[in-house]
Amino acid sequence: MSVLKIEDISHVRFRAPDLSVMQEFLEAFGLQLAARDETHLIMRAQGAAPFVHATEKGEAGFAALGLRAANGEDLQKLADAEGVAVEPFDMPGGGQVVRLTDPDGRLVEVVAEQERLAPLPVEARPHVNTGLSHPRQSETVRIAAGPATVMRLGHVVLDVSDFRLVEDWYKQRFGFITSDEIELAPDQPMGAFLRCDLGHRPTDHHSLFLLQALDTPGFNHAAFEVLDINEIMRGHEHLKAQGRDASWGIGRHILGSQIFDYWRDPWGHELEHWTDGDLFTAADGSNKASVDDLLAVQWGMLHPLVAATQEKE
Repeated sequence: MSVLKIEDISHVRFRAPDLSVMQEFLEAFGLQLAARDETHLIMRAQGAAPFVHATEKGEAGFAALGLRAANGEDLQKLADAEGVAVEPFDMPGGGQVVRLTDPDGRLVEVVAEQERLAPLPVEARPHVNTGLSHPRQSETVRIAAGPATVMRLGHVVLDVSDFRLVEDWYKQRFGFITSDEIELAPDQPMGAFLRCDLGHRPTDHHSLFLLQALDTPGFNHAAFEVLDINEIMRGHEHLKAQGRDASWGIGRHILGSQIFDYWRDPWGHELEHWTDGDLFTAADGSNKASVDDLLAVQWGMLHPLVAATQEKE
């Protein structure tokens, strides 16, 4: 039994030496300014979360992972189990926070009782014609140029020093369920996609993915859900036109099924746009998958490691 069952991922924190450069990139990526002062930059998405991305001025790097508890009672239970205090959360939305350190030394902020905001307006979606139905008639599709419409933070991927040790730490405290465990070979696990345990309520295929580090553990990427596939394409064209650093995409994953597009911020932190991911309940259980399943695509751009291997062959 875990100490609590988190509801969702909450936010990510970074450090960067130039907040203006970071803001320009994040706005091009599709996030909106929530607050800023001389030392902090806070960004939100279109959804109800008061913020999803925070940057503190300093040496570039990943600073913290945020998770959301269901209520203050769960947060107090966690604090009691860990022997730490529940503190006021001095960020947009307020609420309370418990701060922990995972086995690799990463700060984990577990928040509750935040004020949820009114979602920002989004453009009306055109009907979609398919080979089976044609609901869009006497109506054109015109996608204006601009940043993607980013709805929320969906998941974070961490490279870890000891997969089983770190997996146990997160599961024992936060109630994660394995969706797919990645095996290097039979009975040689190297990572797992973990989803929240919301009982009968569907939740994302993964809110956290832990992957055995090849060398130094650290941040791998953070993934933000956009409104639909048109927003994947619009965001891609907008970032490309700005000369931003593309990483991988566009394509459709096997594990999680998302349509994806990966980019790097000015300091190399990888951020993903995604849409149309899988949803599962607690009753849907767990599976095992291979490294090929992890790196392959159903369609689209090959993973850079796979593409490099094929070029050598």
